[in-house]
Amino acid sequence: MDKSSFGGVIVTLAGILAGLLIEGGHVGQVLQPTAAMIVLGGTLGAVMLQFPLATVGAAFKRLASVFFSKKIDSDATIKLLLSFANKARRSGIVSLDQDLPTISDPFLKQALTLAVDGTEPAELRKIMELQIDNHAQREEAIPSVFESAGGFAPTIGIIGAVLGLIQVMQHLDHIDEVGRGIAVAFVATIYGVGTANILFLPSAGKLRFRLNEEQRIKEMTLEGVVSILEGMNPRMIEVKLQSFLEASQQQQPKKAEGQTA
Repeated sequence: MDKSSFGGVIVTLAGILAGLLIEGGHVGQVLQPTAAMIVLGGTLGAVMLQFPLATVGAAFKRLASVFFSKKIDSDATIKLLLSFANKARRSGIVSLDQDLPTISDPFLKQALTLAVDGTEPAELRKIMELQIDNHAQREEAIPSVFESAGGFAPTIGIIGAVLGLIQVMQHLDHIDEVGRGIAVAFVATIYGVGTANILFLPSAGKLRFRLNEEQRIKEMTLEGVVSILEGMNPRMIEVKLQSFLEASQQQQPKKAEGQTA
C-alpha cells in the first residue's frame, strides 16, 4: 500500500470538505450524480477518441498501482548481481547457466542468458538497451492517458455547467428556484476541476515516477551483467551499482561473504 497516495487523497478531500462545512455548506450540495455522469462519461469518451482502446484499458488497469505497488528492492538486486559476479570470477561465466532457472526477473534472466551464451559485452548492451527503450516508449502512453484526462475533465465540466444553466433559464418563471438551479449547475465544473487535479494529473505523475524507477533498476541490472561479462572485480561492480541508488539509499560498499579479491 502506498501511504503517500492514500494520505494525499485523504488530506485533499478533508481540506475541501472542511472548507465547505465551515462556509455553512453541506456535502449534499456537491453530490450530483448527473454532473458526475457528464464529466466522467465525457472525459472517458474524449480519452478513447485520442488513444487506442487497448492503451486506455491498460492505463486504467495500472491505476491500481498508484495506491498499491510492489516495492522494488534495489539492494536485493545488487546483492544478487554480486553473488553472480563472485561465482563467475571463481568458476567462469558459463557456471551461471545453472542459476538461470532460479531468476524471477525476466530482464535479468534474458541479459544473463545472453552473457552465458557468449554474447560480446558491447552487443549485449546494445540489445538490452534497445529493449529498455522500446519498453519505456510503450509504457509512456500509460501516464499520458491520465494527463489527457486531466486536460479534458475541466472543459467537460464547463460543458456540464452550461447545460445546467440552459435548463435553469428555461424555468425563469420560478424565480425562487433559479438560484438553487445555478448552484447545482456549477457542480459539474467542480467535478471536472476536482477529478483533474485530485485524481488524473497526480496519478499520471505517480505512474511516471514508478516507470522511471523501473527503468533505473533495469539500467542498473544491465550494467551489472555487462560488468560481470567483462570480468570486473566484484568490489568495483558494487561501487558502480551503488551509484544508481538514490542518495538516501546509498550504503558504503561491504565485502560480500565469500568474495574473492
